[in-house]
Amino acid sequence: MFKRNFGRHSGLQFQTPPGVAGNKRGFRGGGLTSSPAPSVLGLDIGGSSSRARLSAGGRVLGEADGPGANVAALPPAVAERRLTALLAELGQMHPVACCAGAAGAEVPEARGRLEELLARLLPGCRVSVVHDTRLVLAAAGMDTGIALIAGTGSVAYGRDRDGRESRAGGWGWLLGDDGSAVWFAREAAREVMRRAEAGEPAGPLGEALLTAARVRNTGELTGRLHSFREPRRWAALAHVVFDTATSDAGVEAMIARAADGLAHLVERVRVALSIKGPVVLAGGLLLNHARLESAVRSRLGPATLRLEEPPVAGAVRLAESG
Repeated sequence: MFKRNFGRHSGLQFQTPPGVAGNKRGFRGGGLTSSPAPSVLGLDIGGSSSRARLSAGGRVLGEADGPGANVAALPPAVAERRLTALLAELGQMHPVACCAGAAGAEVPEARGRLEELLARLLPGCRVSVVHDTRLVLAAAGMDTGIALIAGTGSVAYGRDRDGRESRAGGWGWLLGDDGSAVWFAREAAREVMRRAEAGEPAGPLGEALLTAARVRNTGELTGRLHSFREPRRWAALAHVVFDTATSDAGVEAMIARAADGLAHLVERVRVALSIKGPVVLAGGLLLNHARLESAVRSRLGPATLRLEEPPVAGAVRLAESG
């Protein structure tokens, strides 16, 4: 794959193979030109961020990044505005197929709204919408196995050799998502509030959380957190837990509880499908915090690997095979 450099506001860019400078047509042996491969579009629509990738013949033509657009958690107008802006960054395009892996797609009404929106934005394109968990195994090049995702939310998804699927967790930030970034922010706030009521020092965790939330005390913290209407705003505070892991005595227990919860999600999928793995770890929280990843690996066993490609690569693969 040719090197690319696409920023958040870059728009569509084309990559030219070495030796074919200035010519966007493909070449085959003997110098004869051929028709360009049809393009496909992959979308990874998460709770905190979204990503689009346009590809043709295995070559990335362009990428764009934007804010999360969870179709079940956000007002429809907000999700539509964000996705419209995301696709606009790619410029003029006419993909023949699009696969969108979306947080919230397990809610039939929300999934239907997204399918309708994408069909309107991409006329003539074959559109499929799947839960964003589907993208992980596809991005890892696997047809069977278990994906464990811990980002803004948390969920485990599995698929066996017969095509049977099972999912555990993914209940959303108000009902569950144990071990997710939202969960860490909420648990950190609960611990800081408990300390305040018990007359204990706020400790490094408390001081870091108040600073990150831009408040002076726990009373203001309560008001600030209740004003957050999007899970990504909660998730943005999760880093304080890991920032204070070596200085606050209460943090290690919190990480252990999160690892237990995430391992339990995998175990439920293992039982439902009678498969052991492999287990692919994914999600910004899990892959960017070594303490949590190590704790999860110790509970899941050796058949565990990290997702090396971004999930949007799985959306492209599913669009190509759809």
